[in-house]
Amino acid sequence: VQLQASGGGLVQAGDSLRLSCAASGTTLSSYAMGWFRQAPGKERTFVAAISSSGGGSYYASSVKGRFTISRDNAKNTVYLQMNSLKPEDTAVYYCAADRSRGILNTTPRSYDYWGQGTQVTVSS
Repeated sequence: VQLQASGGGLVQAGDSLRLSCAASGTTLSSYAMGWFRQAPGKERTFVAAISSSGGGSYYASSVKGRFTISRDNAKNTVYLQMNSLKPEDTAVYYCAADRSRGILNTTPRSYDYWGQGTQVTVSS
């Protein structure tokens, strides 16, 4: 399973970005998917997760109402729409796949496969 995250960049506070995570070597519809982020010198933290069907999602409180996770299983791709970006959203963003069923995990160790990360920088 290979995950390729893309869509990061340098934006100003208040702007929007959409991250994509494309999979190869597997069918993403078998996995719950998550987005995590890691700022310099800090631990990797949960951002959002979506069920394998797309029918359920869960967000970290810091991004709820601003970020939206979605997926297109036909395209084998998961997205993270980020609106109203803040400087504190600056981090490397990672997508991850979880084989678990019936639960949306928020801890990195629960996920089985990881993408390489894409940098998001929000200037004030």
